[in-house]
Amino acid sequence: MRRRAFLGLGSNLGERLTYLRTAIASIPDLVNVSSLYETDPVGGPEQGAFLNCVVELDTDLTARELLELCRSLEQAAERVRIERWGPRTLDVDVVYIDGEAVDEPDLIVPHRRWRERAFVMIPLGELAPDLLDGWTDPDQGEVRSVGTL
Repeated sequence: MRRRAFLGLGSNLGERLTYLRTAIASIPDLVNVSSLYETDPVGGPEQGAFLNCVVELDTDLTARELLELCRSLEQAAERVRIERWGPRTLDVDVVYIDGEAVDEPDLIVPHRRWRERAFVMIPLGELAPDLLDGWTDPDQGEVRSVGTL
């Protein structure tokens, strides 16, 4: 069964734009890509700004398969997990899947903090304004539009 799904992508190490473009080019069932935003990191250690975007898929992949896709994209970008919420070449999260809720130790859909993150909700709102119902932008620093991919 095909349905709408959204992935959030971010990068704050190295060639940020290249990491994002390469990952997006490898995503199957891609329908749309939000604008690109530069954001201050939320939580974690002192680190550089992120480039963030959200992509929309029309897919029959399961939530688990989407998580595997996210992990493979991060691996291709040589992401190293040293410190929780630390700097990273690529971070890819399953944000939302129409009609699906998952609550497992390593996978929660919708993403646990999706509605708390302006760097997710603002680009998501470009692609799916229906998902913004009732959302208020928390003060998490500036989310600066920097164009398109």
